[in-house]
Amino acid sequence: MNRPVRHIAIFTGVLVLALLVRATWVQFVRTDELANHEKNRRVAIASFSQPRGNIIVGGEPITGSTVTEGSDLKYKRTFKDGKMYAPVTGFFSQGYGSTQLESLNNRLLNGTDDRLFLQRTNDMLTGKKPRGGDVVTTIDPKAQKAAFEGLGDRKGAVVALDPRTGKILALASTPSYDPSVFAGTGGKDKAAWEALEKDKDKPTLNRALRETYPPGSTFKIVTASAALENGLYSDIDGKTDSPDPWTMPGTRTVLPNQNPTAPCKDASLNVAMQHSCNNVYGKVSSDLGKQKMKETAERFGFNDAKVDTPVRAAKSTFPDNINKSQTALAGIGQGSLTATPLQVAMMTAAIANDGKLMKPYMVEELRGPDLQSVEKHQPEEMSQAVSPEVARKVQRMMEDTATKGTGKAALIDGVTVGGKTGTAERGKDQKNLAWFISYAKTADGSPVAVAVVIDPDESVPNDEISGGKLAGPIAKKVMRAVLDK
Repeated sequence: MNRPVRHIAIFTGVLVLALLVRATWVQFVRTDELANHEKNRRVAIASFSQPRGNIIVGGEPITGSTVTEGSDLKYKRTFKDGKMYAPVTGFFSQGYGSTQLESLNNRLLNGTDDRLFLQRTNDMLTGKKPRGGDVVTTIDPKAQKAAFEGLGDRKGAVVALDPRTGKILALASTPSYDPSVFAGTGGKDKAAWEALEKDKDKPTLNRALRETYPPGSTFKIVTASAALENGLYSDIDGKTDSPDPWTMPGTRTVLPNQNPTAPCKDASLNVAMQHSCNNVYGKVSSDLGKQKMKETAERFGFNDAKVDTPVRAAKSTFPDNINKSQTALAGIGQGSLTATPLQVAMMTAAIANDGKLMKPYMVEELRGPDLQSVEKHQPEEMSQAVSPEVARKVQRMMEDTATKGTGKAALIDGVTVGGKTGTAERGKDQKNLAWFISYAKTADGSPVAVAVVIDPDESVPNDEISGGKLAGPIAKKVMRAVLDK
């Protein structure tokens, strides 16, 4: 072979090799990137080419699919009681993507999940119309309705758990939105989406999982647990060393009590819980110190950045670099302590479940189009937050608070109920928050624990904001719905 021919052969071989390398790179290395590229119309067409599987609540679908008129995207998503269930489902839109259960379970719902391979193959052979699988949730429809309707037109959130398993029974957030109104790509869908984006009240924000607040006096159940678990006090009815007024260490600031006439001086943990005495629980927290308080809070779920339901919750934070006075504020749920409504429900559920914290979850089962189970959730213990003995002592305090103190709003005839109010301050320019936590007991343990937060608007004076008045009645309705009383 002469020299020019040899050069041409080598050059051609290099070109063929480069082509093979490039093809391999595109087909295998960049396959996911290209498949999910925003300008890849084929992916979008495939995603909306068939009816989608459903999200199930109480045995019934709360989603559906309908034919899209005048579009190459054949089907679009529909939602039943969209505003009520939006914090559970999230949205699935032809033009604006997807969130929450719709996003996390997308491949199962659209039928491309690898676990549905045999079902897809069988459908191809039989000519059966393809369809996605279903997501079966833990949500109790009666509890969800009670939570959503209880919140009404107020800004806030409700979380209800089954303390024994961690099942999320209700997850409500208001103001809410209807995912159906922007499920397509038309002019009306665009206008609806833009209106939601501009709304200062942030209807698309899932306040139950993604917003953090100071938990106020609801956190006193954790402070009481820390005091008992660490041996600072053992008798919940014995006197504490709690001057009233009490000046926080290193400051000239007196930690005030909301009710100046309450019997808070040297009050027992029990009486102080009933009257929500800040001097008692602030001093308890300061005396224990930040490390013991932090360790106890973390056993209840604080400082865990990976709490998935499977939708990921925002991190609830017990602060680290704080002094004694700041530790006192943290002990009454103020200062730089923050928590999601889910976290507040988790700490309530742990107390109700004799100190055992179960991992919260919202999906009971994933199943194929043939209704055969693809995956079932198994309850999982997160931690033993406190000993059963300590938890039962805190239970008695919460139950006394419900019958004798500030928690009367949650009482249900014939049922043992524990409750605790909370009013959380957020500074001069923001309204206080109203909190209420509660649980109900039956012969089989506690089937429900609830956390409610209300973020009042400007029309409500701060001196009229109280957990018992605004949030307590909602907690009661949710517990009654679960108990069916």
